[in-house]
Amino acid sequence: MDQNKRPVAPFSLADNTADAAHNPLRRMIFAAVESLLGLRSCQALYEQIDPETSSQDWPAAALKTLGANYQISAADQARIPSSGACILIANHPFGGIEGLVLLDLLNRVRPDFKVMANYLLARVPQMRERLISVDPFGGEAAARTNLAPLRKSLSWLKQGGLLVIFPAGEVSSWQPRVKGVTDPEWSSTLARLVRMSKAPVLPTYFPGQNGPLFQLAGRIHPRLRTALLPRMLLNKRGQTLTLKVGNLLPAKKLAGFSSDQSLNDYLRLRTYSLALSEESNSRSVAKKKAPAVQADLIAPRSVDQLQAEIDALPDTQKLLQSGEFDVLLTRGEEAPQLLLEIGRLRELTFRQVGEGTGRSCDLDRFDAAYSHLLLWNRQQQQIVGAYRIGQVDQLFAQQGAAGLYTSTLFDFQPQLFERLKNALELGRSFIRPEYQRSYAPLLLLWKGIGHYLVQNPHYRYLFGPVSISSDYSNNSRQLMTSTLSRNYLINDLAKLVAPRLPVSLKPLRINGLSARQSEPLLKDMDEVSALVADIETDNKGIPVLLRHYLSLGGKLLAFNLDPDFSDVIDGLLLVDMLDTERKQLQRYMGREGCQFYLASQQQKLANGA
Repeated sequence: MDQNKRPVAPFSLADNTADAAHNPLRRMIFAAVESLLGLRSCQALYEQIDPETSSQDWPAAALKTLGANYQISAADQARIPSSGACILIANHPFGGIEGLVLLDLLNRVRPDFKVMANYLLARVPQMRERLISVDPFGGEAAARTNLAPLRKSLSWLKQGGLLVIFPAGEVSSWQPRVKGVTDPEWSSTLARLVRMSKAPVLPTYFPGQNGPLFQLAGRIHPRLRTALLPRMLLNKRGQTLTLKVGNLLPAKKLAGFSSDQSLNDYLRLRTYSLALSEESNSRSVAKKKAPAVQADLIAPRSVDQLQAEIDALPDTQKLLQSGEFDVLLTRGEEAPQLLLEIGRLRELTFRQVGEGTGRSCDLDRFDAAYSHLLLWNRQQQQIVGAYRIGQVDQLFAQQGAAGLYTSTLFDFQPQLFERLKNALELGRSFIRPEYQRSYAPLLLLWKGIGHYLVQNPHYRYLFGPVSISSDYSNNSRQLMTSTLSRNYLINDLAKLVAPRLPVSLKPLRINGLSARQSEPLLKDMDEVSALVADIETDNKGIPVLLRHYLSLGGKLLAFNLDPDFSDVIDGLLLVDMLDTERKQLQRYMGREGCQFYLASQQQKLANGA
């Protein structure tokens, strides 16, 4: 037998002691300690594995012999890149089993990998070819010794390989700064490797932790905690671990961090936030209501009826053309068939994402008094999408706040409309499902809004509800609402708005990070969107319309829960067009339209209007 393949006892203390075989007392002491620490049981399990098992098959055999297993969703596994340089990072909650899991998984899906890990693991010969060994125990000698592994790791990444790192270097334990069991501070080696290699990073998360005995031992002395690691491996018998994988973080994004500490904090956030996916999936499924009985949709309006009403519109209501699309403005009384078709398509579209009224047609008492911006496909002769527009000055003059759809969701103080009398209320927007793969339809609708503003330049503000559907997990919804309320709220105007059914805005805690580490990163909605995409099984970020309002400089007034519309959370957002970047205005209004609109607004300000 190849002696390099099967040493006498890789889990034996005596194996490293020259005179152990000639000293009965030492042998007896070592045997007792090995039994107490679980090393003898680990050795016995090791010897049950066929010595001819290849290095590639050995992790699966070890897991089978231990009686442990793991699960990973198909969506998460698909996030592991099939080729190219990549640094896979993972938390370290148990101390051994997570390494076996990653070895087995990567052997199956990405065999060109190596693991930067404790040099003691090289005592298991079947693991040697996968290891880049480091000394995790610190000190000046370790710092010098670890320069060579760092160079090997960089070389491996430059060759296009995948490198696995447990950045903590030791197992998760009680950390007073976060008041919980989590990884200690991550090594700056991670940030250095990321910067020097320019490789993307794949965050990976293992839920769970070792038990109270292990944590207590660590409080007494860290080396005592290390000594218990074999027992922590043995107590995973019969267990199935879960593995969560996040989205690949591009090198260009990671290069933008100003310090190793801020980069490590970000990578840690993206890793530990994957726990939110596990929690949301287990909690939100039980809370979702059974679908309500839904009426059959009304029949589609005939093409002849729709085309006749479009042909009858005056030219001033034909706002723009782009390719096969027209953007048109109409009112319910002048185009009743178009309005019925809008109502049908609204209900159809909202039902696709678990919303909708449940009625045969989504129209209400406000539709008759509002204008409707619609996108029409001339070639297909069909409505592609629509937006409902309410002229606040006119509606308020006729019915007061009750004339606004948003009054069904929020209570308004009269002073609000003294501030926002030159406003348009937007809402009930949709793009029919077969057109949603492209951003162009929504862009055209917003160009229509831009053209409308140029035609009616006295309107300065846009406001309306933006929905966060119950199709998002509870954690994603809490992450979005808490971030918006903390960083995007207009405090003076928010005091004039009260939701009919308030939403809890408690900040979402991400275990494993202190507030110092997480709060600066959670001020940026682009980062929140990336976290949401990690959490959601279908990889969706924040709602497209919410992202769009924020890109225009939108701010928050309030949140409301709408039980009559499948428990969506409606955020009341306000856009001041004078605060919107000029480049954005030109995108929707055109250069000349933007100049005319801004000049009109400046004239109003000069006149004190």
